[in-house]
Amino acid sequence: AACSALSAAAPSSHSPRIAPHAMASRLFGKATPKAPAPTTADISQKLGASADGIDGKIQKLETELARYTSQMKNMKDGPAKKQVQKRAMQILKQKKMYEAQRDRTQQQQFNMDQIGFTKDTLVDTKDTVNAMKAGLKDMKKEFKKMDLGKIEDLQDDMADMMEQAEEIQSTLGRSYAQDDVDDADLEAELAAMEDDPSLFFQAEESGEADYLSLPSTGTGEASATTATKEEALPSAQPA
Repeated sequence: AACSALSAAAPSSHSPRIAPHAMASRLFGKATPKAPAPTTADISQKLGASADGIDGKIQKLETELARYTSQMKNMKDGPAKKQVQKRAMQILKQKKMYEAQRDRTQQQQFNMDQIGFTKDTLVDTKDTVNAMKAGLKDMKKEFKKMDLGKIEDLQDDMADMMEQAEEIQSTLGRSYAQDDVDDADLEAELAAMEDDPSLFFQAEESGEADYLSLPSTGTGEASATTATKEEALPSAQPA
């Protein structure tokens, strides 16, 4: 019975072992997570709020100082005026102290802003450089897919095709009706136009082409006679 009691009290070799840090957490509790470090923007915002608070204090002191200076103008020299003057001097001293503190705070805020701006610029520069590297890599990859010789051959083929198309257009634009025109006939017609331009304008107004103006023949005389006979016949009376 005693052996069984001892065996029950002894820890079993199969029980899980507790890690030292887990044991420390059970005894002393878990450590609180560390707060993140403030950024330059956080510090600048905090300094700006502090400078605004100091400005508020300065404005209150200026209001109080204006009240004391107004009182001193209406007071006669004496102990009372000296007391007011002493109080005004204290307020003016506080005002100067707050102004110096505000200037230092604003200078610190300006420094934090400059640091933040420089940091942002460096980050943007790094991103720009990485983008340029990636773009250059892609450009090299695309250039490997291009063959300069094939491009030149393509340009030559395009030039040949354009030349052939121009020849085709020139062939289709040839005139078929002026092959038999003699230059001597054209010069004679031009000379006649210079001597009497009215002949040309009459032909244009009548709408009759030059090749239809045939010389008069016997047929024309017969036609004129027939027209004269038709005019001599009496016209039919209406019913």
